[in-house]
Amino acid sequence: MTTTLLIIAVTCVVSFLGFNNAQLIDKLIFWAPAVKRGQYYRFLSHALIHADGAHLLFNMMTLYFFGRVMEGLYDGLLGPFGFALFYAGAVVVAIIPSYLANRDNPAYRSLGASGGVSAVLFAFILVNPWATILVWFVPCPAILYAVAYVAYSIYMDRQRRDNINHSAHLWGAAYGIVFTVLAAPRVVPYFLERLGHPQFNF
Repeated sequence: MTTTLLIIAVTCVVSFLGFNNAQLIDKLIFWAPAVKRGQYYRFLSHALIHADGAHLLFNMMTLYFFGRVMEGLYDGLLGPFGFALFYAGAVVVAIIPSYLANRDNPAYRSLGASGGVSAVLFAFILVNPWATILVWFVPCPAILYAVAYVAYSIYMDRQRRDNINHSAHLWGAAYGIVFTVLAAPRVVPYFLERLGHPQFNF
């Protein structure tokens, strides 16, 4: 079993258990007061639970399609656990700004793997900018989707009209790009070369 499939399997099992177990959610969800009491595992554990089936399905489908492609890159660069380290680091880094902004807010909670998934997605876009991504079954060039995704996330993060952690999406995306550039600097000229030669395969 690949690392991507293992992450998906564990996340699905824990998420399904959490759908009917409020106590499990309370133990794993990201909650600043608990973190301040030393429960640092919540920086990772919040990515194992989801609000509902749709939330879980969207994240795991995205991870499945793009994680399989990127896993070989990170394992080749960092060893057999390279992708797992990349993903875990993304989950942690993506939630840190939310923690800093809400460390004194006992009402703030966050859950879901979106930070890690965003990192995988944007790392993929970095090496495949003109790949076709289906957005609600509508084909879209990956690089254009990235621009729209970032603009929408920034707008929604400022509006604060929903319960989605758009900040984690943005920081996860940034982590995916920065980590990949630091681990494989050659990806920068490769990205620029690919960007200058648009390919539309709808």
